[in-house]
Amino acid sequence: MDLLRSYADGNDDELDAAGEQKPQNPTSPSPDSSPPRLLPAKSAAPKVDDTMLALTAAAQAHQTLNRPIDPTQRAIVFNPTYDQLWAPIYGPSHPYARDGIAQGMRNHKLGFVEDAAIDSFIFDEQYNTFQRYGYAADPSASVGYNYVGDLEALKQNDGISVYNLPHQEQKRRRVDSKKETEQDEGGEEVDHAEVENPATDTWLAKNKKSPWAGKKEGLQEELTEEQKKYAEEYAKKKGEERAGPSEKGEVVADKSTFHGKEERDYQGRSWIAPPKDVKASNDHCYIPKRLVHTWSGHTKGVSAIRFFPKHGHLILSAGMDTKVKIWDVFNSGKCMRTYMGHSKAVRDISFCNDGTKFLTAGYDKNIKYWDTETGKVISTFSTGKIPYVVKLNPDDDKQNILLAGMSDKKIVQWDMNTGQITQEYDQHLGAVNTITFVDDNRRFVTSSDDKSLRVWEFGIPVVIKYISEPHMHSMPSIALHPNTNWLAAQSLDNQILIYSTRERFQLNKKKRFAGHIAAGYACQVNFSPDGRFVMSGDGEGRCWFWDWKSCKVFRTLKCHEGVCIGCEWHPLEQSKVATCGWDGLIKYWD
Repeated sequence: MDLLRSYADGNDDELDAAGEQKPQNPTSPSPDSSPPRLLPAKSAAPKVDDTMLALTAAAQAHQTLNRPIDPTQRAIVFNPTYDQLWAPIYGPSHPYARDGIAQGMRNHKLGFVEDAAIDSFIFDEQYNTFQRYGYAADPSASVGYNYVGDLEALKQNDGISVYNLPHQEQKRRRVDSKKETEQDEGGEEVDHAEVENPATDTWLAKNKKSPWAGKKEGLQEELTEEQKKYAEEYAKKKGEERAGPSEKGEVVADKSTFHGKEERDYQGRSWIAPPKDVKASNDHCYIPKRLVHTWSGHTKGVSAIRFFPKHGHLILSAGMDTKVKIWDVFNSGKCMRTYMGHSKAVRDISFCNDGTKFLTAGYDKNIKYWDTETGKVISTFSTGKIPYVVKLNPDDDKQNILLAGMSDKKIVQWDMNTGQITQEYDQHLGAVNTITFVDDNRRFVTSSDDKSLRVWEFGIPVVIKYISEPHMHSMPSIALHPNTNWLAAQSLDNQILIYSTRERFQLNKKKRFAGHIAAGYACQVNFSPDGRFVMSGDGEGRCWFWDWKSCKVFRTLKCHEGVCIGCEWHPLEQSKVATCGWDGLIKYWD
């Protein structure tokens, strides 16, 4: 402390009047008054610039990580990337390309592929030269031209190729061709302008060997007996193919079996005659509650059922076992007759107005018109396509007119008296599923797999109303309300839509019936005779009943194991309903 204090006093004395410190004599030693000084550390090694060393090391590391793997080495001393593992093998890397090949030098996705050892034109030239003259250039010669083949012909032709004719040879050929065209067949001189004009007969005569010549050389000889026989057999075979199964339906023997006791009763009445004492007690319908009867005669599923018109004492069923059966409803409840005339499943059935005849449509491409009482086939119709729906004109004076919706997008109209097709309605873009007559049978509505509804004037193949919206689905079943003012369409988006049958055929957005699962199945939709209820089957074997006014679900019945495909309300009994399903059963509910 004393030393520090004395050092501070000594410095104060040496300050001049201006407050600056006086310079000291460097030669005079003052160990007691000077503080200790620390000298900076110095190294004897020279300074080295390691920037280039760091750059060289980084470049080597980058080259190691980006160079392709040598397939000949057995060990890899670094971790390669995915690109390195799958990189093609190249030679020395190109300075301006990432993977060794400049982008401008590419002609393949893996790099540059060189041409073959010989160009294609040169190959063709030498090949054709060898075929004509017998000599060609040797492709294995590395320097100059060495020839192989006939060397004498080579000297004679002076080594020319087929593509390198000498000038004298070309001139000679032109002169020869000109002389030939200037002379006709008799050796007479002709006009040079006519020879060069393709529109003249002279040019045609001189160029009759050309593909467009007006005449053929030589006369056609007569066929030998063997050739005539072969031609007749071939024509006969072709004719059979045109009129084969592709054009017509399969031919099946028609037969029918009666299962009742007697075809006529003691009064001489037929078994299909309706009972006289059965009448509707009132117009009010009720929802069925319990199962009354079950008909089981089909070995496979039942695709459709139809009550006998106006009376309902018989019910007709179409089976996938190729058979059509008719059942007694009022009395015995047994099968009365089986109709066998199809070789494949029956798709649709339809009664005429009085029920004495009915139509069947099968997957064997046949439409058959049956006599209900005797079981005989009156007539058969076919276009070579599968009929999806068959319908007779509901007018009593037009019961001979048949309409069928086919799988080839057409509605075909037949006159059954003559068996001729009288009209084709061809506007749909998919198979036709339904035909429904409206407006006092002057018009009919059809639905199709093209997700549209089309309205037609009967007998006129022009669509008068086309209904197709983006939200619409295919409608495989349509039913007409008893008051004929509305159509109920089963839509494959699990709802039933209602359309008016007036001029505009508008969708009634306030009425929509849903809750059932019908997507993927052509479940039949139907009405009660008084129009108070809407009914439909579904894909889970249930039958649904909705109230027409409120659109609410009134009742559901578990009817079948599997799909409940068809449902029909009895025309006279107010609370009787028949259903059919793919389990092969027909059930009667009360």
